[in-house]
Order: sequence, then C-alpha cells, then structure tokens
Amino acid sequence: MEFSFSDEQEMIRASAEGFLADVSDSAAVRAAMVSERGFDEALWQRLCREMYWPAIHIPEAYGGLGLGFVELSILLEQMGRRLLCSPFFATACMATPALLLAANEHQKQRWLPLIADGSLTATLAFSSASGWAAKDVQATVVTEGEGFVLNGTLNHVLDGHSADVLIIATRVPGSTGEAGISLFAVDADWAGIERQMLPTMDQTRRQARVQLKGLYLSADCLLGEASFQTLKHRAADMMLQVECARSASYYAACVAQEVLDPEGDPQVAAELPLAAALAKAHCSETYFHCASESIQLHGGVGFTWEYDPHLYFKRARGSESFLGLPAWHRQRIAAVILGEQP
Repeated sequence: MEFSFSDEQEMIRASAEGFLADVSDSAAVRAAMVSERGFDEALWQRLCREMYWPAIHIPEAYGGLGLGFVELSILLEQMGRRLLCSPFFATACMATPALLLAANEHQKQRWLPLIADGSLTATLAFSSASGWAAKDVQATVVTEGEGFVLNGTLNHVLDGHSADVLIIATRVPGSTGEAGISLFAVDADWAGIERQMLPTMDQTRRQARVQLKGLYLSADCLLGEASFQTLKHRAADMMLQVECARSASYYAACVAQEVLDPEGDPQVAAELPLAAALAKAHCSETYFHCASESIQLHGGVGFTWEYDPHLYFKRARGSESFLGLPAWHRQRIAAVILGEQP
C-alpha cells in the first residue's frame, strides 16, 4: 500500500507544526504542567475556535470538519513533538470516538457540537483495575425504576479531574468479559461523582480517580441501546425456578386438600409426604437463590438498610431451616421412593 499525504493533509501538518512551535515551547509546557488544571485554558480555546482541532474528525452534521483519523494522527504527531498540555487526547481521541460509535442520534446531537466548538471537554472513564482489557471494567450498573444506579471506582482517567463530561464504562454485576458492559455519558459535576487528581510521573498529562457512589442516571444517559443481556438471562433463570417452585407448592396444596376431603382420592392423598417434602425443598432453595441474586443484581447495595432485598434474603435464610432443611426433605423423598418409612 502506497501512502503519502494529500495536499490538504500536508497543509494541516504544516499549519499544526507552525502553530505549536509558537504556543507550546518549553516554557509554555512547564508553565501548563504545574497549573491547577494542567493546561492553558486560553490556549485550549484557541485550538478550538481558531484551529478547529477538536472538530477535525467529527462529522459535519454535528458541527465538525468531517475529516478522518489520518488527519487526527497528523495533529497528534505534532502535539507529541511539542509536548502540548491540553485535554485534546482525552476529548478527541477517547470520548469522541466512543460517542460516534455508541451514542444514538439524539445523544450525538447533544454532545458532539459542544465538543466541536470547544464548549466542553470530555474523557473516557474505563478501567477500575490496572489493565485495559474488558475484564478491567469493574464499576457496576443496576436498573432502578426508569433509570440506572452506578457504583465503583475508575482509575487512570485521563484529564478526569477537569473534564466537563465523563463517558463511563460499567458492567452488570456477575457479567464477565465484554458481555454486560454499557457506556453512559454524564456531566462530571453530578451528585454521586467524586474526582481526585492523581500524582503521575508524566506531569504533562493528568490522570484522576473517579468514584461513583450511588450515581443515579436517567435512561437518556445510556449510550445507544444496550440490552443488559446478562441481567436478563439471570432474571429469566430466576423466573424459571420460581415457576417450578410455584408448581410444586400448588401441587402439594392440592394433595393436602385430597387428605381433608372425605370424598378425596386415597391414592392421591397418599402422595402428601412426597409432595410436601418436594415443595419445601424446592421452594426453600429457590427463595434463597433468588434473594441472593436480587442483592447481586442491585450491585451489592441490596444488602444495605435502604433497600428491601436484604429483608427477603433474611426471610429466605430463616425459612430455609424452619420445618426442615432442603437436604432433610430430600432424604424423606428418597425414603418414599425406596418404599421406606420417611
């Protein structure tokens, strides 16, 4: 593959080279890297309003220049050459592609024009651990009413202390790998978000720790149409177990009625020890399993006093041993099947 810059691309390169030589010399870099935000706010606005750099690969429909990643790479080469201190990489190279790939049309219209004209900066908050694989997304999201609740810690968030918008990666509790991951776009100053700038060896690029503490987001913050398949699968498994437990319980009730009915069928009535043991064993195990899952699907906060799942969990645990543990009832079932006295 033969590759060379077009005339337009060469013009972009030369323009970036000349501009950064003037505004990002050694003195400017050293002044910016020790400032509170880690970059020169006035210079950032010049990059946005005069050079239109954050808009370079944003489609024209959203106020951008409609160019591509080659042109973006040309700018990055020159920025790296001059150690430019700015939120450009976080905004243009991390947050913007996430919005372009994951956001729906309404969300793109909301965020991209503001990024393009420099009205706001953004970043991607992704990893909760020390790596960058899908498994390192460990912040959790659970549904609550018409919205979502996010909890967890996100580390190594580039310019996370100063960004106006956070694109947050989360996962459904119990999911692994790429399954169960969703992205949310949120104003960085919302209640439930705490940001702490971290000391780093490279002072020209700031990193932060972002903590999510019961962050409630409405449904329109969810980028795209994530389906929460892992959550649905677990809920479907719970529903299947509940239906089986319900059937066992009602069958035992029907058999008990035959025992009390003077005109009942003696053969059916004789099944009461088996039916009752089956119902107790299955219902106890199903109740405890579903109560435990409910806490996990709430991201662990289900065990806190403000939420109700812990009440069901305690009821399930207490009921499990009352009138006999499931293992004891299975022994009774085995005895009936073998023709022994339970």
